Amino acid sequence: MLSPNSQSRGSAPQTSDALDTPELEHERVLITRGARSGLTLSVAVHSTVLGPALGGARVWTYRRWRDAVADSLRLAEGMTLKNAAAGLARGGGKSVVFVPEGTVLDAERKRDAMLDVGDAVETLGGSYYTAEDVGTSAEDMATVSERTAYVEGLPADRGGVGEPSDATAAGVYSAVAATLDSVFGSPLVAERRAVISGLGQVGGRLARRLASEGARLIVTDVNPARRAFAEEIGASWIEPGDEHQFETDLFIPCGVGGALSPDVIDALRCRAVVGAANNQLERHDGAEQLAARGILWAPDFVVNAGGVIYIDMASKPGADRQAIEERVEHIGDTLRSIFAQAQAENITTLEAAERLARSRLDAVPVNV
Repeated sequence: MLSPNSQSRGSAPQTSDALDTPELEHERVLITRGARSGLTLSVAVHSTVLGPALGGARVWTYRRWRDAVADSLRLAEGMTLKNAAAGLARGGGKSVVFVPEGTVLDAERKRDAMLDVGDAVETLGGSYYTAEDVGTSAEDMATVSERTAYVEGLPADRGGVGEPSDATAAGVYSAVAATLDSVFGSPLVAERRAVISGLGQVGGRLARRLASEGARLIVTDVNPARRAFAEEIGASWIEPGDEHQFETDLFIPCGVGGALSPDVIDALRCRAVVGAANNQLERHDGAEQLAARGILWAPDFVVNAGGVIYIDMASKPGADRQAIEERVEHIGDTLRSIFAQAQAENITTLEAAERLARSRLDAVPVNV
């Protein structure tokens, strides 16, 4: 168990090499091998300044276990910023299950991995609550709950609030409208061109809504079976890999992180980037690169906060669905403020968004 007290001044680590740094901003990092699954797990708690950390459990394939750990660190910091910018009394954390390349998890081993996640979360004593994420579902969280009470987003038939994908997609749609308004002077999506990369739970929902409102979509996904969905909603399908090179109004990344590498940013042919994917920038200075190219970037941790807003509010007694929907829709208003501040102060949208998040973190009194 690592529980460093030192505070780093840089951004979250981008590669496994970052594990060699002598400083670590995160409060706690647990790296363990699951007793049942034999898989390496990493649970990172970045901050509990605002409250217990909240962040999903991801099951994903990486080249090395160190890459999975680095991803958990990066994702946990992103959750701190996301929860703070959304105005939630939650800190940031993340769980990552390392699946080696070439490994296919059958149902039994997946269940074992979720039980292992539950054991790992339990050892943190409530400083971190997990939920569904890429590669996991509400049903998986039910399995996690067999080993710990520190889990949210359980299925409705288990007394939970279910998966937050609808709320996440609704928040991204609000962000899309705000971004269009800032670039074109109108939030309407009809006849606007958009390239969507990733048609999972959130990307698929967003694509369906945009298509129903008359957007002209080009879509792709690493799963070729999603081509049938593209045909169903009337979108043009392309093979993954070159989607960022199509001329479009919006580029909408909804897959895994790191999509906006320096080379990709150089090749983009769009007016703005706004999407559901976490940690879209491969490098922190990608925000400057996008701004220099005149491409408006909607900071991801603001755009995709609908899911955590839903989980946080819906899990409380007397939850008001209308209030939740209004809070999620407010994501667009938050983005408009960020865009305005960035323009007025000649800073990047990332810096403006980070200031918003850190202003909440800095406002919490430090116990001496």
